[in-house]
Amino acid sequence: MYLRLSFALFTALLANSACTVAAATTASVPAPAALAPLLSTIQERLVIADKVALSKWDSGKPVEDRQREREVIADAIAEAPYYKLGNEAVEQFFSAQIEANKLVQYAHLSDWHAQGKAPNEPRPDLIGLIRPQLDLLQTRLLQQLADFTPYRNDPHCPSWLAKANKAATQVPLRELALVRATAELCGVHP
Repeated sequence: MYLRLSFALFTALLANSACTVAAATTASVPAPAALAPLLSTIQERLVIADKVALSKWDSGKPVEDRQREREVIADAIAEAPYYKLGNEAVEQFFSAQIEANKLVQYAHLSDWHAQGKAPNEPRPDLIGLIRPQLDLLQTRLLQQLADFTPYRNDPHCPSWLAKANKAATQVPLRELALVRATAELCGVHP
């Protein structure tokens, strides 16, 4: 009986030690420098979702704009070879950016409908100002995605992303949108 209990205790301690070592190993591997600028630009793109939502509120247009989404993805795919990125990886990445952006828009519109009004702040022109900003961000995102691509299959990638996303914001909607925008960054071949 004593021997079985000692063996069980030994096994439990060994398993706990293995988990501690694995956690320490994961924690001790810092994220690559390429992750921070990529996440920063993704966040910058998500901030623009606030402006897009205001534009949609004023115009009454739906959040879903499949034609524009196809154009954005097609443009990114057309630029992919310049950055040595695969079409599928670029399509997946920009689809995630679009979905995250729509998530923010839907949340804002829902809040504003519940309040009966949108914030009283300047409304930038969607086509003249907002879309050109998004186009500039697209070029940066492609370069930063290319810079981060060597790390996408690293076993520490999910941990890096989870920690960086948590540290990036304390606003639940922003965190959720950031998680959506980065959901396919790890474990995907270019």
